[in-house]
Amino acid sequence: MSRIGQKPIDVAAGVEVRVDGRQAIAKGAKGELTVALPEGIDVAVEGSQVTVTRSDDGRGQKSLHGLVRSLIANAVEGVSKGFEKQLEISGVGYRASVQGQTLNMLVGLSDAVIYTAKDGVSLSVNDTGTVITVSGADKQMVGDAAARIRGFRPAEPYKGKGVQYKGERIRRKVGKTVA
Repeated sequence: MSRIGQKPIDVAAGVEVRVDGRQAIAKGAKGELTVALPEGIDVAVEGSQVTVTRSDDGRGQKSLHGLVRSLIANAVEGVSKGFEKQLEISGVGYRASVQGQTLNMLVGLSDAVIYTAKDGVSLSVNDTGTVITVSGADKQMVGDAAARIRGFRPAEPYKGKGVQYKGERIRRKVGKTVA
């Protein structure tokens, strides 16, 4: 039995969830998200709760049951509250700036790194240019954008320079010693 799949999803006030064919659509203040429903997985909306059921106990159905429930729960939370990830830049002269949907980072490379965010993802940088905030309604898009930004210059283990998630611990190594 899927323990996750059996839990009902509580729908917050101001969020509308409906099933249209093989799609579950969540609509709220932050936008509208769609989750594709695989064959054998059914979604029922009853008042302010959404339940996900499967047609049989086959291996494929069991594996998709909890997944679809989590995707719908993330869509409901995303259109009501939204998701956010913060990245920290550390290093002498390392900084970032945002112009619209384009992020411009100076991270010790010969040229500036330019990243353009997809629609549905917004970028912002604090006053000092060392904290990047990635936010949006779709949890997968926010996580993907944050991972791509971090991937341009991940924090290195000797001095800790680079881009890291806020709260991430970088395992530091001891450098060479002169004897």
